[in-house]
Amino acid sequence: MTHDTVALAFSGGLDTTVCVPLLQEEYGYDEVIGVTVDVGQPEAEFAEARETAEALDLEHHVVDAQDEFAALCMRAVKANATYQGYPLGTALARPVIASAILQVAEDAGCTGIAHGCTGKGNDQLRFEAVWRDSDLEVIAPVRELGLTREWEQEYAAERDLPVEGGDGGAYSIDTNLWSRSVEGSELEEPGYVPGEEIYEWTTAPSGETRELELTFEAGEPVALDGEELDAVTLIERLNDVAGAHGVGRTDVMEDRMLGLKVRENYEHPAATVLLNAHEALESLVLTTEERQYKNGIDQEWAEKGYQGLVDAPLVRALEGFIDETQARVTGTVTVRLEGGQARPVGRTSPYAVYSAEAASFNTEDVTGGIEQADATGVAKYHGFQERLSNRVTEATDASRPDIGADDD
Repeated sequence: MTHDTVALAFSGGLDTTVCVPLLQEEYGYDEVIGVTVDVGQPEAEFAEARETAEALDLEHHVVDAQDEFAALCMRAVKANATYQGYPLGTALARPVIASAILQVAEDAGCTGIAHGCTGKGNDQLRFEAVWRDSDLEVIAPVRELGLTREWEQEYAAERDLPVEGGDGGAYSIDTNLWSRSVEGSELEEPGYVPGEEIYEWTTAPSGETRELELTFEAGEPVALDGEELDAVTLIERLNDVAGAHGVGRTDVMEDRMLGLKVRENYEHPAATVLLNAHEALESLVLTTEERQYKNGIDQEWAEKGYQGLVDAPLVRALEGFIDETQARVTGTVTVRLEGGQARPVGRTSPYAVYSAEAASFNTEDVTGGIEQADATGVAKYHGFQERLSNRVTEATDASRPDIGADDD
């Protein structure tokens, strides 16, 4: 029995290349179309996909989704989204890629949609969370057929498939506008100390410094050093500038959704700068209660983002609160790039919840009508309950001879 057409998430690498004949021979599809989605990968990756698709005589679609992905990254900035200490990158890109592939599949009248993910990673879940809301058959050949990399290499050699032995390098690398991840090979050993060769976006920190001024409107960055930029251009510019100062490196033992713990190395210069600057501006304009409550909201958003569920009802509800707070996150932040760090060193906003006159040690009478002496009553009450509890406990224990007595 044969089917019509299946759309395949296609990169031109080993996994997706071997999926093409497997979808025809093992799953009975008449035709396979490849879809590559642009979320900021290097041009070399598109060249590889095009060349491989041509060699396979594969109908190939390239979809530009950089603007959609950058918009999602800006949502992540407003939510201060990090997972276990690093900015989300690959996780945010997957639902954008999945949605673009689904649109191509539906437009082409496909009856199936497929990916080349293994059964051990997160991406299979992120792709399928989007696809399983459609009527298309979802197929995962590598996972379902239990394929190993060695088997794929042998299969590719036997079929003379257009892959160079299935080895694209020592590491598994995923790149998009927001981050670059590096894993595999000796990096799988937690004790291994990687060298500079694993990095491309960042250089080793030097003694040089540079200051940047970022402008935010309603929580979103809109300008760099006074120049208004669209989101894609801003991210690209910051990746170059901050990366040259060694900003945005993370080496982490990451807990995947399936329970596996893996070692990942990331580069994310622009994300680091923007997240640090955004939090600095929030600290100026939000009240104590807002900041404390938003910490939990942000964490929930990041968890859903890591899962690839950025359009879940919970996320929309969380963003209702986030957007309300962001209405006042407008202003500028000066960030100093130094020693591999992006450190906010200045911030201004018309919505600043701050009075220099009230906070100064050199003033007495202020417009708010408070004086130093007003704090005396507060100081007397502060800690009163704790002091009382300690006194009651000490007095009660002293009146009971059995407390502290040795057992016979």
